[in-house]
Amino acid sequence: MKRVLVRLERCLGCHTCELACAVAHSKAGTLPGAVLGGERPPIYIKVEQGGNLRFPAQCRHCTDAACIHACMSGALHRNEESGVVLCDQNKCVGCWMCVMTCPFGAISESLTHKAAKCDLCYDIGDPRCAAACPTGALSYEEVGSYDQTRRKEFIVNYLISEMKGAM
Repeated sequence: MKRVLVRLERCLGCHTCELACAVAHSKAGTLPGAVLGGERPPIYIKVEQGGNLRFPAQCRHCTDAACIHACMSGALHRNEESGVVLCDQNKCVGCWMCVMTCPFGAISESLTHKAAKCDLCYDIGDPRCAAACPTGALSYEEVGSYDQTRRKEFIVNYLISEMKGAM
């Protein structure tokens, strides 16, 4: 299954991913339409910052998702075909057990006081946050291809630093 993966060293903290998420989940479907229509669409990704570190945090769609196990109403469930963890707003009772069990802090409160979380833009295609990221800090890809790319990047960077140190 594809996931939204993060390259921390590339994140500028520009919040473009947040804006793309809001537009993708707006009724208007465009930034001008959402703003002029007075919409307050949900944002399922949050760029957190601590010192010089920035991290776009969103649901990781865990294989053994604690939020699903903790959800007493059955609102949180996994789409078996895609593997995406979804929240059925009609079933959510706002007990916040999912919020308390999520190790990533990826579940927040919606405007209707229900659980809100990333749905990987399940109903509209590939995640807009990754597509909008200007630096490639977010990518939507298979974990296997991502880890292979990261290993290659590490080796190249390591060899470059070793060559510079030898000079």
